[in-house]
Amino acid sequence: MKILILTGKFGMGHWSASRALQQQLEREGHAVETVDFFDYAMPEFAPTLYRMFGWLVKYGGGLYNLFHRLTRNVEGDMPLAGAWVEHLEELLFETGADVVVSTHPVCSGVVARYKKEGGQVSLITCITDVTCHSEWIHPGTDVYLVASQQVRQGLVSKGVEGERIFVSGIPVGEQFTQGQPSSGKRELLIMGGGLGLMPRGDRFYQQLDDLPDIHVTILTGRNEKLYERLHGKYENIEVVGFTTQVDQYMARAHLMLSKPGGITVFEAIASRLPMLVWEPFLEQERENARFLVEAGMARLATKEESDCLDAIASTLYDPVGLAQMRAAMERSANTMCRAAVCAVVEQLAGEKVVA
Repeated sequence: MKILILTGKFGMGHWSASRALQQQLEREGHAVETVDFFDYAMPEFAPTLYRMFGWLVKYGGGLYNLFHRLTRNVEGDMPLAGAWVEHLEELLFETGADVVVSTHPVCSGVVARYKKEGGQVSLITCITDVTCHSEWIHPGTDVYLVASQQVRQGLVSKGVEGERIFVSGIPVGEQFTQGQPSSGKRELLIMGGGLGLMPRGDRFYQQLDDLPDIHVTILTGRNEKLYERLHGKYENIEVVGFTTQVDQYMARAHLMLSKPGGITVFEAIASRLPMLVWEPFLEQERENARFLVEAGMARLATKEESDCLDAIASTLYDPVGLAQMRAAMERSANTMCRAAVCAVVEQLAGEKVVA
């Protein structure tokens, strides 16, 4: 069976989930192609669109949150979906795909419109945050892959048939497995996300460096200025720029401080790595953080530097609390079926699937 995964690079979460899905499906013998649909449909404008999105998240989060709240329960066609159906038809013809897996709500909306107009293709929507926002819900969707039982219940409350919803967790690469924390110093991993969002004051890093018996690794992402400012400056802080070895840094850590992006959250769960999450501002990250904290897998830290340092110290020096968070992650991981997408594809292909 030929499978087309449609996504977009608004941040790297959607793309990372798509690559993880491709990895799983190819391992089962399926032919898979992952396409940035926005780049395919408008190659000249897509880079500008992504830059505008990055600016909006960084400087216009209030407007983004307002739109997110106002549309939380709004159903209807996705804007521009009709205009992009022709591009989808071209792509389906080029790839010969039987099944489309979408990791972005706009892509799901375009495929849903295509099916509404008579197109024949199966649609699997993989929701890449712990959310049941209506932007993800489209008639014609055959199956939803969701992060948690709470999301499943939320979709059911909005009219989605329960038998079409699989709790898979958010897909992450198979390299993210339960780690073995360092047996030496307490190991703290700090991630700034794909945009390199980190505290700015030097005082924060100096006080972090002074914490006894703690080694810190900071992944600055693509924030080259921050990398140059911090690299080699502190005895107990290792600074790493953009890397593809995040799984290895997670495997050796006792605790991770990060913003709660959907992919990062589920990479941590797969690694059984307790989290300290910066109090989030964006709505979908608030939902992700709520999921973590309510399940006992994480604690919150404000972005006020002294409070954040206090939260780091109180958590890292609390072995009982860390063990409880790791146990909660184990329980959460056990409720998810990471192979759900392969089972769903086989089901759509007419093969028998054992639940």
